[in-house]
Amino acid sequence: MNADEISSWIISIIVLTGSVLSLISAFGLIRLPDIYTRSHAATKASTLSVMCILIAAFLFFAVGEGLYSARILLGIVFVFITAPVGGHLISRAAYHTGVTLWDSSIQDQLKEKKRKQRPSSRS
Repeated sequence: MNADEISSWIISIIVLTGSVLSLISAFGLIRLPDIYTRSHAATKASTLSVMCILIAAFLFFAVGEGLYSARILLGIVFVFITAPVGGHLISRAAYHTGVTLWDSSIQDQLKEKKRKQRPSSRS
């Protein structure tokens, strides 16, 4: 095996990993019960899957053709920063608009945090 074959195998494994993570994210979006857990599945697994595929694309062009794409690197950084922040903001907006948690949820940390922040109403 030469270096091109080894790099092709490595790139293929990274793409396959990204595809499996994307499939896991899709199952999470379909099967999970409420918006909070779905948002978690969408942001974690899909961010990792897109990053794996973009890294594989970067390596493919860098190793195969000697091209180093700043656009792909910027895409990786952009997805890494914006997807989790967007998921967090969607979850917070859902919570503040009154979307209920799943019935089997054990802990509501934001409710406890709000309770601690309220000033005591003593006269």
